[in-house]
Amino acid sequence: MIHSIAVLGAGIMGHGIAHAAMTAGFDTRLFDVSEKTLALARTQIESIGRVGVERGKVTSSEVTDTMERLTLCQDIASAVDGVGLVIEAVPEQIDLKLALLNDLEQLAPQQAIIASNTSALSLTEMSAALSNPGRAVGMHFFNPVHKMKLVEIVRTSDTTSETVQTIEEIGRRMGKETVVIRESPGFVTSRINATIGNEAFFMLQEGIASARDIDKALKLGLNHPMGPFELVDLVGLDTRLSVLKFLHRTLGEKYRPCPLLEEYVQAGRLGKKVGKGVYEY
Repeated sequence: MIHSIAVLGAGIMGHGIAHAAMTAGFDTRLFDVSEKTLALARTQIESIGRVGVERGKVTSSEVTDTMERLTLCQDIASAVDGVGLVIEAVPEQIDLKLALLNDLEQLAPQQAIIASNTSALSLTEMSAALSNPGRAVGMHFFNPVHKMKLVEIVRTSDTTSETVQTIEEIGRRMGKETVVIRESPGFVTSRINATIGNEAFFMLQEGIASARDIDKALKLGLNHPMGPFELVDLVGLDTRLSVLKFLHRTLGEKYRPCPLLEEYVQAGRLGKKVGKGVYEY
């Protein structure tokens, strides 16, 4: 039975995953090389708790108990020492993830499950860094983690049934619904979202409608909870571009990124995290 979880990367997704693990009762270690990022992550997790208390969803004592299950780490060896599950949530760069998996092969317990929160990259390529690829699995959360109910569980041809079953149970403990997907580029949600978002950028580039009207059309006409530009600003334009480039390489021409999206990223318009994306914040 798994009692402790290490989350590697304390950014938007990492601190959200850590909060889900803490709330589910797991002793949780949140690792990042940046002390500033870790401090901000703790502040954001505390903010989620405060809002929960204000809305009557949790009590102050429950939030206090939850926070006591969090340990912040700048040393990866101490973060993964003795844990049953490691969830990597570092940026969507395959070289960075492969380097991390190589470190985990040396530092993490050999029986620990190694999960990646990647939204599109190859789990098979990552799992090749492990002597036992059967313990590698995708655990794709959605932003904001404390509100979004889905976790995509992605299995490779090597992932064991026991690994999948364990991750399904952990997802349920976190209050999530899970779907199990055979590995393919972009899985299900990222592949469809990237397609919709890229087409929206082409429409904006061609002057078919304003960003706000495109968003409004999809929300009111197709019942999407967020418009494609609202969503890409939340996810990050650089993240979306990285996913599209990967899909373009692996699945073909129809996933070629819209030039306007590339232009926005080159101009530093990366979304809410920097205060400016398609919209300004």
